[in-house]
Amino acid sequence: MVELKKSELDVCLEAEMADGLIEREVDVLIAALWMARCGVKTIVIDKRDENVRAGQADGIQCRSLEIFDSFDIVEQIWKESCHMAEVVCQGCIQNPDSDGLIRRASRMSNTIPGISRFPCGVVLAQHRIEAVFLESLRQNPNVKIQRNVVPIGIELDSEQLEEHRSHPIMIKLGRAERQCPEKFTNGTENKTAHSHEKKDNEPNQIWEEIIRAKYVIGCDGAHSWTRGQLGFRMEGEQTEHIWGVLDIIPLTDFPDIRSRCAIHSAESGTIMIIPREDRLVRIYCQLSTITPGSDGRFDRSRITPDTILEAAQKILRPYKLDYQYRDWWTVYQVGPKEQENPVNRTYRIGQRVGNHFSAHERIFLAGDAIHTHSPKAGQGMNVSMQGAQRNRLQIPHAYNLGWKLALVAKGIANPSILKTYETERRGVAQELIAFDQKFSKLWSSRPTKDTADPNGVSMAEFEKAFVQQQLFSSGFGVCYSPGILTAKDSSAAMSDMRNGHGGEDPRKPIPTVSHQHLATKIILGMRFPSFKVINHCDARSWHFAKWLKADGLFHVVLFAGDVSQPAQMERVHTFAREVIARPRTSALGHLSCTSHPGDEGEPSNCKNDVAQILTIHSAPRQQVEFHDFPPLLRPFDEELGYDYNRIFVDEESYYEGHGHAYEGYGVDRTKGCVIVVRPDQHVAWIGELEDVQGLEAYFAAFYTTAPKVSGDRDLD
Repeated sequence: MVELKKSELDVCLEAEMADGLIEREVDVLIAALWMARCGVKTIVIDKRDENVRAGQADGIQCRSLEIFDSFDIVEQIWKESCHMAEVVCQGCIQNPDSDGLIRRASRMSNTIPGISRFPCGVVLAQHRIEAVFLESLRQNPNVKIQRNVVPIGIELDSEQLEEHRSHPIMIKLGRAERQCPEKFTNGTENKTAHSHEKKDNEPNQIWEEIIRAKYVIGCDGAHSWTRGQLGFRMEGEQTEHIWGVLDIIPLTDFPDIRSRCAIHSAESGTIMIIPREDRLVRIYCQLSTITPGSDGRFDRSRITPDTILEAAQKILRPYKLDYQYRDWWTVYQVGPKEQENPVNRTYRIGQRVGNHFSAHERIFLAGDAIHTHSPKAGQGMNVSMQGAQRNRLQIPHAYNLGWKLALVAKGIANPSILKTYETERRGVAQELIAFDQKFSKLWSSRPTKDTADPNGVSMAEFEKAFVQQQLFSSGFGVCYSPGILTAKDSSAAMSDMRNGHGGEDPRKPIPTVSHQHLATKIILGMRFPSFKVINHCDARSWHFAKWLKADGLFHVVLFAGDVSQPAQMERVHTFAREVIARPRTSALGHLSCTSHPGDEGEPSNCKNDVAQILTIHSAPRQQVEFHDFPPLLRPFDEELGYDYNRIFVDEESYYEGHGHAYEGYGVDRTKGCVIVVRPDQHVAWIGELEDVQGLEAYFAAFYTTAPKVSGDRDLD
């Protein structure tokens, strides 16, 4: 008997489908949050019928915390986590002395000071992070999580690819294998161990479902079923190293056990120590005495938790290390291929990038399905994680993809923006892979014995790489190249014209250009930084980025300058009039949809689904009134009244000092400028207040006036 259900929806997300070790790609949850907040009907397919219970801990860098904050989910994570702040943020690098015993070589901050409004990274068990995500999703009806289900077939109808309203992807789903508890080493139940046995009372019924979707994102891990179905492959390689991982409550006299430590021994290998919540500590330990066999694999039976502990004890001499409580352990092998033995908790990890990121911009890959590397180039959720707690790309791939897919699915943006997913993320992944190869070699090499030692690594060299690693793992170094979503700087555009590149074909539209010199400390394509500003109406101090929410909207940040000067205030009013004069069907026309009815002709009965304007001025707050600003900048709702959280001022607060936002952004305090920030908080366009035509040209490159469509329906 076959029970068959058919349904139709916008987006299907495929979660991690690993056996044994409890895993989930954070990319699928990030993508799900984007869809939920943008109003896109979505289903998440998850093989597991339980959440993570044990076995994973995620290090969350500052940029990831900023991302979580944009989704309004950071508070609980920040509250529960172990902060790498006063103690942990002091990176401790140990170097062996002439007797082979370690000594402290240097200290450094774990996070680049002042780089983020979050002062440091944190560590929290994965199941708690996942619970926060899932609680947010439960509050939104747009996303459905379907558990204990696996995809068993996928087809892409090439004849429907060009039709936006079509659902060209057919996914066939079936029930996952039934699950039964297995004991962890600490005695708790592993809810993800799978049983192939059929229970006596299990009905002899086959359940299948057919889903037709506009788009699919495969966040299904390094052994991606989706990638295999598409015939894509991973490319890359690296040298062989074997590492053990222990999560323990340590009994030790090592003075830096609550600091993140990198410890190089003379002959016994390397350790990384990461403090966790609830007195736990994660120890990554190189097993230098274990070597692969002729087939490239190592004998798992030779490795136990005691093997890892003994290796760590040897490296930590003269300090003592032991434990009574062990929460989890595993072993992984860094090598040219990725394999896993879930029963024995052994993993083999490669540094690789997929040869394609999508099939026809309809079926996408994200997370470990498209990129893998070792655990030492960053921490936790910030890069891609699989096996023995690998690290995520600084900004998860799905954070870049999710909002683009949502805008296209809703008919707001042209599907051409989906091509930027690979063009923007491939370069970032390749840069990280190149750095990871270098950094992993430094991690696994012994220290130099003297300046003439050609085979060792000097602590100065390691420390330099460690500082570089901070930028990579933090995510703040990501810069997207010019394209349809990131305008080219005017100086670069002029250089291209002089050299005969771009614009020479009269049939091609003139590329949208930016004016980088108007905001000298903001870089086109990079994340928009945050500084403290004051709410104009209530004088409350805010980090400005708190208002750059992940809701699919672009943010037009109007630096209004010194509006206490009549000429400058007139420039602001002229900007508003020029925006309002745009046709209602244009992207800029939607900016005026929430202004006060009757004020300068702006209606309040249409929905703004493209962008919102936020204003920061530099005038003395007491000299300017809220209603002095044009209605466009102070939207009005007939039920809720004015939105008082749209206008801010850069001046000293009563309690928290001066944020110096204009100085931090490199913007002229008198004249100001206009900056477009993408939904993922990257800088897209910079222009003068008078350049409304340039602002319109930026949005016109991808905005569509096609009917906005979104929804799902059962077909039977």
